[in-house]
Amino acid sequence: MQASLRTRMEGILSKYFSGESMDYRQIFALFLPILIDQAFIVGLNLLNTAMISSSGVAAVSAVNMVDSLNIFLISVFVAVATGGTVVVAQYKGSGNDLMVSRASAGTITAVALIALGIGLLIMGLHNPLLNLLFGSASADVMDNAKIYLIGSSASYVGIAIVSAVCAALRGVGKTRASLALSLIMNLLYVVLNVVFINFLHMGVPGMTLAINIARYAGAVCALFYLFRMEATLHLHLRDLVHFPLSMLRKIMFIGIPFAAEQMFFNGGKILTQVFIVSLGTYAIATNAIGASLAGVIQIPAAALSLTVVTVVGQCIGRGNIADARKFMKSFLWLGSASLALTGLILMPFFRPLVGLFDPPAEIVDDIFLLLLINTIIQVPLWSISFILPSALRAAGDSRFTSVTSMLTMWLFRVVFGYVLGITLGFGILGVWVAMNCEWGVRGAIFLWRFRGKKWYAHRLI
Repeated sequence: MQASLRTRMEGILSKYFSGESMDYRQIFALFLPILIDQAFIVGLNLLNTAMISSSGVAAVSAVNMVDSLNIFLISVFVAVATGGTVVVAQYKGSGNDLMVSRASAGTITAVALIALGIGLLIMGLHNPLLNLLFGSASADVMDNAKIYLIGSSASYVGIAIVSAVCAALRGVGKTRASLALSLIMNLLYVVLNVVFINFLHMGVPGMTLAINIARYAGAVCALFYLFRMEATLHLHLRDLVHFPLSMLRKIMFIGIPFAAEQMFFNGGKILTQVFIVSLGTYAIATNAIGASLAGVIQIPAAALSLTVVTVVGQCIGRGNIADARKFMKSFLWLGSASLALTGLILMPFFRPLVGLFDPPAEIVDDIFLLLLINTIIQVPLWSISFILPSALRAAGDSRFTSVTSMLTMWLFRVVFGYVLGITLGFGILGVWVAMNCEWGVRGAIFLWRFRGKKWYAHRLI
């Protein structure tokens, strides 16, 4: 019985997740470390939000406000790192080890320099920036927000180095090493938060100190691993300074459109956050807690979205379009199935999960309604809206995916969100429904693109 079931399962996996470029064992060897990494990142962020909640609604609101800005800024250099993953993966697929090494060096240098520039700019302009975006927030929320924004921007170079090293490692399929580096940084962050927030009661300043120590310790570990322990990439310190500009152009061919997309996309999120701030502190907390819980349900799908970049990138590097198309379809179905499964498992545990945040009783029902609607709608829409563009980008189709994401974000999530949430008075629920509608429109456009031939017509290497 067990042997028959195992044979049937292997047959299914071989049919949908094996091809000439790689088989299902290689794909799941890539996926599982990324899944664990995503689970730890989301789980630890959930725990961190819960810990800062003990410092009051003003603290959690300030952290949520600034984190929306942090996500916007960090996404710029993470987008460039993703460009590096695509280039590294395609060179790995083509078998060119020398160019794999040069692409990795170029990724790390470019990402670190961009992060340094952004961090210095934000530290210098933190006051006018916060007043412009969140000037309607209460005084205690703004005081905490200033501390957290300055501290967060000081840590950008640390997380940039870790992100770039992990991006290069994912490109060559070294997802276990990427997982280890991510866990070192994030576990240290949580441990320090426990010490500074729970034991020393330092609140937001303690969280700021923890994030800097954790990210720079992670960067030191990432560079040590890269130069002393990683034999595949053959990197030395001098390689980070001397790399060909032609390689930088290849990385930026993917990275710049994606960075622009992320700026517009997350800029729209910030504008949406401005709407939410105008609805009051309870609305900010409702959005923060709801988004944290939604992130837990999306963990497996988010891991698939990262894995598909390496899989499709290596297929395109080998020139095997049939494998790339097959794997993209399989990842889309698996993503939707994972969202349905995690939703069914976690929604019955809503009360104990939301209890981690100790929210005011008045907003618990609102959080449940947001999460329920989002959990149902994301099953058919999330994969085509997030996994599919990751795959298209891995094939070199970065410009189309970026323009599409920017336009749908601003036309639907921002404009429609304002109409539903503010003009028509649906509040935070209207903002979330507009977000779900944007997923559907964006996903439909990407499906149309995938059915054609232009997405794999680009020549990156």
